Formats: sequence, structure tokens, C-alpha cells
Amino acid sequence: MEHRSTILTNGDSDTKRLWASLAIVVVLLCTVVSLRAEGRLWICACGRFSIWAGEVCSANNSQQFLDPYSFTHVLHGFLYAWLLMLILPRLAAAWQLWFAVTLGSLWELFENSDFVINRYRTETAALGYQGDTIVNSFGDILCCVVGFMIARRLGWRRSVLVFFAVEFVLLIWIRDSLLLEILMLIRPSGFLKAWQMCH
Repeated sequence: MEHRSTILTNGDSDTKRLWASLAIVVVLLCTVVSLRAEGRLWICACGRFSIWAGEVCSANNSQQFLDPYSFTHVLHGFLYAWLLMLILPRLAAAWQLWFAVTLGSLWELFENSDFVINRYRTETAALGYQGDTIVNSFGDILCCVVGFMIARRLGWRRSVLVFFAVEFVLLIWIRDSLLLEILMLIRPSGFLKAWQMCH
């Protein structure tokens, strides 16, 4: 009897994972359609695809699959993991992942809206920013998922330490970070903008 109960439980678990996986695919497809409707290009206007674009002060930034800002999206995943640990700790892992993908996708749609693009152009050092390519948005969502899984694995205390360590490295490396991005969008600072400007 116990063996049969275990088989049924495993079957329920597999079904939940299947539905969650299908839901993730739907979210990603809707994200692609929405980004394309917003006018986002599939790949860089230069016509070249690269896995990594390491120069922040270039037109290639946010146009290729990954770039230094990808690490800020890893930190997004940390935030989503913490949020779900707080409000939905008993939700199945597969559906928690769906939430993380959905939140990451919603952020990409918001980040690539005309409002945010214009805000970046006028209030931050991202001069000439045209929005992300769809390829870059997918890289950002993938990084978000990676961050989500790392934070879940590390737990609260260790993930908080890693979060601030990454923030510190980004500040030194590219003079920007997730928290600084948020600050500059909400309450821009001329001093910080001047510090971040490419020279």
C-alpha cells in the first residue's frame, strides 16, 4: 500500500512539473511577442551575434546575449528567491521557478518600455540607449533563473553575503549595480551620473 502511495505521489509531482514547464514556455513566448511588438530587434542592429559583449561604453551593450549588466539580472533572481521564500515557501519548486521566470520577463517588458528607455537616456549615464535586443532579454531572463537557483541553494544568510559581494564588484568594475540602477531610476543624482559617465 505504501509503495502504491509513493508511486501516486511521484506521478502527481511529475504532472506538476510538466504543467509548470508548459507555463514557463507560455510566459517566454508571450515575452517574445510583447518585446517584438514594442519594436525590439531580434539581434544587434550591427547584424552580428555574440555570446558576450564586455565593453559597457559601447553600442554593443545590452545588444548581445550577455554583458556585464547580466550580473545585475543574476541579482534579480536573488530578490525573487527571497520574495518567494517569504510569501510562498511551501509552493512546489517548479512553480516557484515559474514565478521567477514570470517576474524576470515582466521586468524585461518594463525595462524595455518607452518610459524606462527614455528615463535611462535622460537620467543615467546610458546615453544613446535604445533598449535591449530580444536575444539580450533572453540572456537576462536566463541570468535571473541562475540567480534564483543559486539563492535557493545558498539560503538566506549566504545569499545576502553573495548579493552584496556582487554589488561591490559591479561598482568597481562598471561603476553601476542593481541597487544603483534602481536608485538612479527613482531618484537620479547628477553626482552619480557624472561618476558613471564613460571617459
